[in-house]
Amino acid sequence: MSNFYNDTPDFSFHLSHPLMKKVVALKEKNFNEAKEFDYAPINHEDALDSYNKVLEIVGEICAITIAENAESVDTEGPKIVNNEVVYAKGTTENYQALYKAGMIGMTLPRKYAGLNFPIMPYVMAGEMIARADAGFANIWGLQDCAETIYEFGSEEQKETYLPRFNEQGDTAAMVLTEPDAGSDLQAVSLKASWDEENKLWRLNGVKRFITNGDADISLVLARSVDGTSDARGLSMFIYDRKNKAVKVRHLEHKLGIVGSPTTELVFNNAPAELVGSEKFGLIKYVMSLMNSARLGVGAQSVGIAEAAYREAVKYARERTQFGQPIIQFPAVYEMITNMKVKIDGLRALLYETTRFVDLTKAYEETMKSRKLEKEERMEMKHYGKLANVFTPLIKLMGSEASNSIAYDSLQIHGGTGFMKDFPIERIYRDARITSIYEGTSQLQVVAAIRGVTTGVYIDQIRVYEAEVSEENQKLKETLQELTTQYTKAVEKVEAAENQDYLDFHARRLVEMAGNILTSYLLILDSQRNKVYEKSAKLFVELAAAENQKNNDYIYRFDISELDFYKQAIAE
Repeated sequence: MSNFYNDTPDFSFHLSHPLMKKVVALKEKNFNEAKEFDYAPINHEDALDSYNKVLEIVGEICAITIAENAESVDTEGPKIVNNEVVYAKGTTENYQALYKAGMIGMTLPRKYAGLNFPIMPYVMAGEMIARADAGFANIWGLQDCAETIYEFGSEEQKETYLPRFNEQGDTAAMVLTEPDAGSDLQAVSLKASWDEENKLWRLNGVKRFITNGDADISLVLARSVDGTSDARGLSMFIYDRKNKAVKVRHLEHKLGIVGSPTTELVFNNAPAELVGSEKFGLIKYVMSLMNSARLGVGAQSVGIAEAAYREAVKYARERTQFGQPIIQFPAVYEMITNMKVKIDGLRALLYETTRFVDLTKAYEETMKSRKLEKEERMEMKHYGKLANVFTPLIKLMGSEASNSIAYDSLQIHGGTGFMKDFPIERIYRDARITSIYEGTSQLQVVAAIRGVTTGVYIDQIRVYEAEVSEENQKLKETLQELTTQYTKAVEKVEAAENQDYLDFHARRLVEMAGNILTSYLLILDSQRNKVYEKSAKLFVELAAAENQKNNDYIYRFDISELDFYKQAIAE
């Protein structure tokens, strides 16, 4: 029987990373919960065994249910009935399968009916689900909203809403975007007013492009302070679908991820509960939620890339031209090999980022029960800095690679790939959104460039460099040359002291850093398991070529040429 977890050894490899011991010990409070919950692990090995068993269940459901339903869901799609969203039949089957297996609320504490898993196995589950059906991954992955309620909600809100995810299989949505706001969330205008008579908040207005918008539990960004027009007047609210005060006015007809309903919502005096404090809706709560969503899109991107790669290999082995399978032609096996190499690199970056996020959140959670030691506080701050710049990096690199890998896979299929006879047509359409939603690639660069300008990326490059063994000296020397090239490019751009010039080259600088970091991560992976040696070597070669291209452009580009671009947009 096929199983998406067992057929991808990378998962168990990354679960066994040395940093996971610290993550698990913090998450499990040194395994003290075993005294209270009989299903809590008693030690690290017991925890890993639990993660592996649960992920095997997810892998099986992905293979025999979600992947099997993907084509019918893409054809049928959701619909609106009586102003409410009705999922495609296959979508309901998918969600029920995961709900019955206890896979909703995986990271929530056991106190709230969760599994208390670190983010790592949750992200791995997300990758597998995305490989099976990227659209469905959105619906399942929005349980991130539960984490936001847990982190910032009141105890009453936690007790009311969190158990519903696991016990009732409730769905979630983050309701942020509006017709005139788009990515500029500071411009949100949906109105939140205090109802003094009933002692609750009321929401009025319209939201657009809301993924899974008719969910059971929604986190809504709304303007609660009169006379404001920026982030300082925005707050976060919980809306419960049971109140039936929101109308689904429109269901978007999309290029891809068809099974995931994207809605326009009309709030009509909808009762809601304030999350946390007023005025922190965007600057604190949404930023936390978006970071989780961006990590989720990173996992979704890798899952889509994996699906596209497997379809390419399968087709290339079966398709015969000129008397032999097309996989034997250099033009084809180069494309397929590069897909595999890039996916190995993306996973290395994805799960390194996840470890940084896991450690940051685990320390933050630990602070609720005890005071951190000085070394722990320093570690929390350190991993927090890394998480903040690695998260937009994996979202940027993962989504862009997902698109290129899906593109190449369809190319290998030739004309048949353009038809609906093979899954790659759907996978190709699904990939496109990953570089758009939860912040476009251009916005990820805005966040990631801080890793360049603050020196966080170069500092981490030096950390990885010191861990390279003698047997990988040649690859290390190549990367040292790339690092020198990168630092000089950064110095050249920063020396101009021109913000437009820095912004213009920001993506090139971020990609150069990302290629070096990913190369080192693959080398370090190969030192733990030789199966990654070929990917490490080939990725370094790809990185060198791409970085040289970016470097040449930066050095050939004269700052005065910025005016040409400005003139072009003025015409």
